[in-house]
Amino acid sequence: MPRTSVDKNVRRTILDARHMIQEAEKADCNEAETRRRIERIFENLMGYNVFKHLSRERAVRGAGETEHVDFAIQIDAGDNVKPEIMIEIKRVNVDLARKHLKQVSSYAINAGCEWILLTNSKIWKLYHVSFGQPPETKLIYDWNILSDDITILAERFKLISFKSIRKGILNEVWQKTNILHPRNLLQSILSENSIKILRRELKKDSGVALSPEDIVAGIRRLLNETALSELENVRLLLPKRKTKSRKRKESSQEAQTTSDNKEKEE
Repeated sequence: MPRTSVDKNVRRTILDARHMIQEAEKADCNEAETRRRIERIFENLMGYNVFKHLSRERAVRGAGETEHVDFAIQIDAGDNVKPEIMIEIKRVNVDLARKHLKQVSSYAINAGCEWILLTNSKIWKLYHVSFGQPPETKLIYDWNILSDDITILAERFKLISFKSIRKGILNEVWQKTNILHPRNLLQSILSENSIKILRRELKKDSGVALSPEDIVAGIRRLLNETALSELENVRLLLPKRKTKSRKRKESSQEAQTTSDNKEKEE
């Protein structure tokens, strides 16, 4: 699928940001300097007023001691306003690890925030938090400002830009992601109506009559390990197969209906 062209001003801003982070990588900047450069990306590329919309070292109160998240994106001001995104920042040359995600996830859960951004300024990872029992954190997108294509970077940074957050675009993204979860797709593909349609279309093309079990077996062979594991959670409602006695009964009923109609016409 061809990608849309990127506005020249956006392209230039992304290239400037890339150059700035390349310099930080070479200089092995500390966390404070990495944070300053990330602030500039939020301001220049994503349209935030860093003094109004980025809450620095926001207090997060959980079951234990009060902790502080590096940044919290807030559209409205105030300490009691629920943040839109919790952001955890690591030094530019520190590899993002599971422990970092666990750390910022706990902040988000305690603050009731559904979105997490974990970054070292080079790698950016956007997560969604679902507040179930237990809460679940799911990676939605990740991107590399140094190596990814400009069109991809433009799309990803636009997604978390001030305008997008204000319009609630992330909620739309989550709804689509949730709908397109492998389990939901499999449930739809393997529904009774879908299997009937597949049987009919395959028979029309090949002339071979397949059973519902044949269709399920064929789909199973197409799936990777992740999808196969999801298949175990899918409830299958296969179309009932007609027995010979049932077919004879239906044929008899059809014949009787035809006879009755003829009598009425006479």
